[in-house]
This record gives sequence, structure tokens and C-alpha cells, in this order.
Amino acid sequence: EPLVEPGISTGELDRICHDHIVNVQKAIPAPLNYKGFPKSICTSVNDVICHGIPSDTKVLKQGDIINIDVTVIKDGWHGDTSIMVPVGKVAPHAERLMKVTQECLYKGLALVKPGARLGDIGQVIQQYAESSYYSVVREYCGHGIGKVFHEEPQVLHYGRVGTGMVLEKGMTFTIEPMINAGKRHTKLNTRDGWTVTTRDGRLSAQWEHTLAVTDDGCEVLTRRSNENLPF
Repeated sequence: EPLVEPGISTGELDRICHDHIVNVQKAIPAPLNYKGFPKSICTSVNDVICHGIPSDTKVLKQGDIINIDVTVIKDGWHGDTSIMVPVGKVAPHAERLMKVTQECLYKGLALVKPGARLGDIGQVIQQYAESSYYSVVREYCGHGIGKVFHEEPQVLHYGRVGTGMVLEKGMTFTIEPMINAGKRHTKLNTRDGWTVTTRDGRLSAQWEHTLAVTDDGCEVLTRRSNENLPF
């Protein structure tokens, strides 16, 4: 976070994260060469929803918002998390989108316990986002995770209470709502095959955690040391 400031490129952020993952954490950056992805992290700026490819030509400007998505493999296990970071001072509407999106994640996490259903999580996220006059991306979702990067179940960020898979102790999966300031529709960059943007060009935000279902709730496996979970 302290390194994100006007003038730094997303390519430089990728190199910094790669070196930290490999040399300090003694881990493996999972996205690198995953289905051909060329970098070690995803950097999604402003209207990029997800899977932005770091580049030395993408230089951050004052007022941008960026999602940094990091997945590492440590001792054979995957951990997947992402955060939003403002670049310098950002507009109040951008600040609000980032805040509401993080609250969507926390509201979803707060419902996780044995016997709850995936539809319960989707519904609370969708209801909170839409009541804030935002929209929920449908095409991309959370996922089971463990020895494998992406596995069943799909964790949708919209849905109906009482539907979907019943949660059981020991399950591990991600919740990673992608919330758009405008309409929910997405557009895939066919040139690079990865970058997903909002079709209307409005801002998008995302926060993500990996969790494990416990006896009476969940353990957030990717909780940051300075993060106070509100549940």
C-alpha cells in the first residue's frame, strides 16, 4: 500500500510483489503462467474489474483507484486475496465505492458458518450493493481453493437466501465481490484475453479474502495484520 502513489507503474508493483513472494515469503506467485497469464499479480485500475495485466506503460495517476490481487502457493496450498488502494487523494464517489465494496465482503464473511448456504452470501452482498445504488458483476465470482487455485464451488455474489450449496466445516473458498459504480455489464479485452472492464466505462472495485469454515463461523486465512474485521 505505501508504494502505491502517483508515478509508479503497475509493472513496477508486479516486480516488487514478485520479489517479496519469492524471496521473503519463500512462496510461488500462482498467477504467473496460469493459463498463460504473463505476470505475478493482477492490477486492475479504475474501470478494470479484474485480471488487469501489470505493465511498465501503465503509470498510476493522482485520483486513480487500483485493485491489487495476489495469490501465492505456500507448502502446496493457495491463498488468494485482493485489496483496493487509492492513488493519492481520490474523489468522494470513488472512496465510497471502495468502502461499500469492502463492506459487501465483510457482510458475506459474517454469514459463513456450517449450515449456511451460498445463496445467503450472494443475497446479502447483492442487497447491500444495490441498496447503495451500485451493481454486482455476474460473470466472475469467488471459488473453492486449496491445493488447486480454482475449484468448486462457485461463490456467486448475488442470489437468494436458502439456495445453493450448504456450507460445512473445513470448506475453504474465496469471497471476492466485484461492484460497479454503473451497470453490471462487462467487456473482455480480446487482444490480451484477460483484462475485464465495465462496459459503460464507470469505476469498479473489488475486495477478496480466502476463508475456512469453522465450528461456528469462519477463519479469514488472508486477514491482514492491520485489519480489524467487524464481525
